[in-house]
Amino acid sequence: MPPPQPTPIRRSIAPQFLRYSGAGVVGTALQYAVLILLVEFVGLGAVAASNVGAILGAVVNYRLNHRYTFASQKAHGHALPRFALISAAGLVLNTIALSGLLAFVGPHYLVAQVAVTAVVLVAGFLANRVWTF
Repeated sequence: MPPPQPTPIRRSIAPQFLRYSGAGVVGTALQYAVLILLVEFVGLGAVAASNVGAILGAVVNYRLNHRYTFASQKAHGHALPRFALISAAGLVLNTIALSGLLAFVGPHYLVAQVAVTAVVLVAGFLANRVWTF
């Protein structure tokens, strides 16, 4: 008897994740630009600056994900509140993880933010795919 094989990922998830990641690049670029601007030029703390940037990036990401990533037919009145809740959860995750990395590991705030962004990306994709769009 052959050994059991892992369950294959549905074909549609990989291209969709790539589109989600592409949209995320746009939102994340905005987040990082705001983060750097607020930390380096305004003197705001890294966690607060990251959160401001994440909120602005989420606004951009909603539109891109609704239209391009998921090609959603769901009304904005249905999808937007769900996206906002998932984005808020991502913001909480970002805050906790970034604060923890900076407090206990101490990397440069941008190094820490890159690591946290990867975690938030995967969690956000899965939640939005299943529940929002």
